[in-house]
Amino acid sequence: MRDTVDPEFAAYVDARQGRWLRTAYLVYGDAGRAEEQLLRAFTRLSTRWGREDDPDSYVLGLLFHQALARWSRAKVFEDEEDPVKAALAALSPQQRAVLVLLYFEELTEFEAGEILGMSHSSVHTHSMTAVSRFRLELGTADWRDVTGREPR
Repeated sequence: MRDTVDPEFAAYVDARQGRWLRTAYLVYGDAGRAEEQLLRAFTRLSTRWGREDDPDSYVLGLLFHQALARWSRAKVFEDEEDPVKAALAALSPQQRAVLVLLYFEELTEFEAGEILGMSHSSVHTHSMTAVSRFRLELGTADWRDVTGREPR
């Protein structure tokens, strides 16, 4: 067992942990679970550091596969007053994962499909359903109404 941490790995974790903690929180709906899963993903990456061609995809894959596991269907954002979090809670885990990867992480449907182990057409279908349901949960059928501003 090593007593020191590879400085490149430490810099990698430091640069990404804040953003991915927010991403994990949006997917898991619980700060404690998000921290636990991100720590688990970084720990697994540490054993493969230097051998992974794309460590970003590896970590995101670990985060999202755990969220989509059948036994991991816990309620998210319980008793939440924030309408956006309540709207996220109304989505299935797959829909929430696709929405977060496409719109928060700004990945393509192909990249999201690789991470989630889905075809890009399945990602597209989940995203269309998720966006529609998200809009309905927010009480708006038109995305332009989400801002609450009057049209110009």
